[in-house]
Amino acid sequence: MSDASIQLRALLAEKFPGMATQLHETSAVSPPVWPVQLSSLAANWPNELAKGALTEVVCAGVNTGSAGLMQALLVCGARENQIIGVVDGSDSLDVAQLDPNVLSRLFWVRCRSVPEALKAADLMLRDNNFSLVLLDLKLNPQSHLRKIPATIWYRLQRLIEKTSTVFVIFTPCLLVKATRQRVMLSSFI
Repeated sequence: MSDASIQLRALLAEKFPGMATQLHETSAVSPPVWPVQLSSLAANWPNELAKGALTEVVCAGVNTGSAGLMQALLVCGARENQIIGVVDGSDSLDVAQLDPNVLSRLFWVRCRSVPEALKAADLMLRDNNFSLVLLDLKLNPQSHLRKIPATIWYRLQRLIEKTSTVFVIFTPCLLVKATRQRVMLSSFI
């Protein structure tokens, strides 16, 4: 290996601590996560959510507990004084069920179509003021959801990959190609 390569690696290691400088190395810095302490709402729910990544929650069927899960995430975010954004893809969020403390930390965008919801999510993720963004598409028609090009999800991923935003997308079926985490919720019936 040449002296220039060694100097370059030393400079990179100094400038970016924990970065892998060779192919066989792995980064010493783990991706940032948001610890989530939920009650027994979802047994298969992870203890932490990745920041700067897409997390998809697939709500297959009715009575999956997704509304309770979303409400629990809102409570967790409000408890930590986070600014929370909710993009409601089908104008179905029942804010009457939310605690006033949660409402004081909530920015709610009510949408009536998938394109509106995706535009609102895009704007929220570009803002960089939201610690938690929830995109609820679970009640939108699957025929409309199937028309979403994969490039949309990759663009949203690129928007937040350098941020500390937690982005959770609730869908009725497998939809998001660029997801780092996926949780499957099935019907209780």
